[in-house]
Amino acid sequence: MILGKEEKEMTGLAIGVSSMKSGERALLHVGWELGYGKEGSFCFPNVPPLADISYEVELIGFDETREGKALSDMTLEERIGAADRRKMHGNALFKEEKLEEAMPQYEMAIAYMGDDLMFQLFGKYREMALAVKNPCHLNMAACFIKLKRYEEAIGQCSIVLAEDENNVKALFRRGKARAELRQTDAAQEDFLKARKFAPQEKAIARELRLLAEHDKAVYQKQKELYKGIFGPTPEPKPKPKRDNRLIIFWHWLLSLFYHLIIFWHWLLSLFYHLFRRERRKAD
Repeated sequence: MILGKEEKEMTGLAIGVSSMKSGERALLHVGWELGYGKEGSFCFPNVPPLADISYEVELIGFDETREGKALSDMTLEERIGAADRRKMHGNALFKEEKLEEAMPQYEMAIAYMGDDLMFQLFGKYREMALAVKNPCHLNMAACFIKLKRYEEAIGQCSIVLAEDENNVKALFRRGKARAELRQTDAAQEDFLKARKFAPQEKAIARELRLLAEHDKAVYQKQKELYKGIFGPTPEPKPKPKRDNRLIIFWHWLLSLFYHLIIFWHWLLSLFYHLFRRERRKAD
């Protein structure tokens, strides 16, 4: 919106926005006189006659514009150029660790590449727009990770992956955000896919190693916890050692018994032969 050059129907909205500060959010109530009037609107947006309007507004940022054009009047090249300037400004703030100031710059760059434009682009023109838009989403994700707003970081990366499912930076940053949220399976899936397209990237290998170490630590912790619940695992009782002296004694006893039998057998045989000899003499 170009304040002072807004359409008649936007007069009330422009008055409210002009009093806002960058980054501010507001709920604006506009009477029908400063909105769509007695007639209303029968096209988009559909507004009944004599309707008051409520706007929920967030002022991402503003420029003292040199182009003097509303967004809808800018060409593709002009919108890409304006978005790229915002991105570069955001990058400079990011390097200075001014994350809260950098993010509105990326948001405004993305706004130049809004759905009203992207739905109309195909082929090389869409690629030109995405070459500016996607880095802004990825830079937003980097800001959110540093600010520990991990869910929002995942959302920014997912937008990029919807257009480019093999984007290594988007996979890596989404994996990092998921790892911080302890979504380890999903994080590992992102890192493994990123490694497939960048096998030499040391940062990916490091994150996979950290995940493995975390899983190992969790396993050990659970093992100790369950050990405390169910008690220590009983150790198997040692088998009693047999007394070797007892075995030797039994062997000796059996051997003695065996030799006694042989001796009695020999003695009986001797008596039998002596008896027969004496009987022959008597005959």
